[in-house]
Parts: sequence; structure tokens; C-alpha cells
Amino acid sequence: MYTIDEAWTSAPPEVAFQIAADVENWPKILPHYRWVKFREKKSFANGIVEMAAWRHFGPAPWPTWWLSEMVHDPAAHTVAYRHIGGITKGMDVLWEVRPTDDGGSHLKIIHEWAGPNWPLIGGIAANFVIGPIFVHHIATRTLAGIKAAAEAAVKF
Repeated sequence: MYTIDEAWTSAPPEVAFQIAADVENWPKILPHYRWVKFREKKSFANGIVEMAAWRHFGPAPWPTWWLSEMVHDPAAHTVAYRHIGGITKGMDVLWEVRPTDDGGSHLKIIHEWAGPNWPLIGGIAANFVIGPIFVHHIATRTLAGIKAAAEAAVKF
């Protein structure tokens, strides 16, 4: 499974990256996140982080949960995750915040994963259900929320 989700914001990269990397604040700005907490925090945006979100199907919420090793690189404006627990164990996620010519930011999330370790159907489940129905949906909502928070932060 390989997905790319993108958004553009008028907020400068420094602002957008800070908000994207501050995952502990996500439940306050992203209503689809149930919780985000570090099990082991090494420093800002570095450590073992537990995340839980809702994937809504109309009015019916479906709970999702995963555990990741998180490392951020403030110089490169990237955050990398390696899922180490949950159904998406083994998934690699890369967040990139890049400057745009107009002073704003291009936000990109890349998910790569071979799928769950389910004989015969693991890859099918990843490519046709988990990736497009869960990962893409949650990532799109997350990017929209980060964009809105970043733009609100620069419009005092």
C-alpha cells in the first residue's frame, strides 16, 4: 500500500511544521482524534506515541488505534513514524512540510505498508480497504485540520 495525501496552506513552513509535529495537541485541534499520548517521550516530537482516531461512516464512528516510533527533523521539516503496534504494524509514514513560492507551505503525508500479516488477504486488505477507506480518510481530515490551525495561528 502506498498513499500520498497533500494540502497547501498560506501559513509559512515554520508555523505549519510546528503544529504538525505537536501531536500531543492534535486532539484539541482535530476533532477526529480521540487521544494522542507518548508512552515514552525522548523530546519534542520524538519517542513512542500512541494515537487513536475516529473514522466516521456517516453518523457511525469506527475507532482506530496505533502505536508508533516518532522522530522529527526540524531542519528538514519532516516527521517520520514507524508503526510498531496495532493493525498497521510495520507501516512507515513520512510527513513533509515544504515552502511554496508564495510563502506558504505544501503539506504531504506518505504512507507505505505491505499490509497486515494475514495469509492470502493481507495485501488486498491494505490496498483496497485499510489504505483508501481508513488511512486516506483520516490523513485527509488531519491535513485539513493542520492547515486550518496553521492559518489561524498566523491571523492574530
